[in-house]
Amino acid sequence: MGWKSYQKLIHQWRILRGDNVMIIRGKDKGETGIVKCVVRFQNRVIVEGKNLVKKHIKQGQGHEGGIFTVEAPLHVSNVQVVDPVTGKPTKVGIRYLEDGSKVRVSRGIGASGSIIPRP
Repeated sequence: MGWKSYQKLIHQWRILRGDNVMIIRGKDKGETGIVKCVVRFQNRVIVEGKNLVKKHIKQGQGHEGGIFTVEAPLHVSNVQVVDPVTGKPTKVGIRYLEDGSKVRVSRGIGASGSIIPRP
C-alpha cells in the first residue's frame, strides 16, 4: 500500500464487529445482516451470509478442491447500522451520558436518537 492509501483510511470507526447493518448499495441492497469481520486497512466489512461469490479452489495437500461459495468484503460506505427502534438504516453519532460514559446514538433524518448498544 502506498502513502496515498493511508490517507483515505477511516480513523474513527462507527461500525463494529457484531453490529446489525443494512446493505444500501450492491446486489444485496436492502438486506440486513450481522458484521462478521472488519478489515480496517481496506475500509471493508464482511456481513454474515451476504455478498456471496463463487471461489474456485485448487486441490492441494490436505484439502479438497472445487467451487465454494464465500462471503466477499463490502466497502464500509455501502452499509449502515440499523436503528434499534425504527429498524431503518441510520448514521451513528457519539454522545456522553451524565455519568460520563460514551454511547453510540442513531442520528440523521428520521432517526429515533436512541442508544445503539455496543455488541
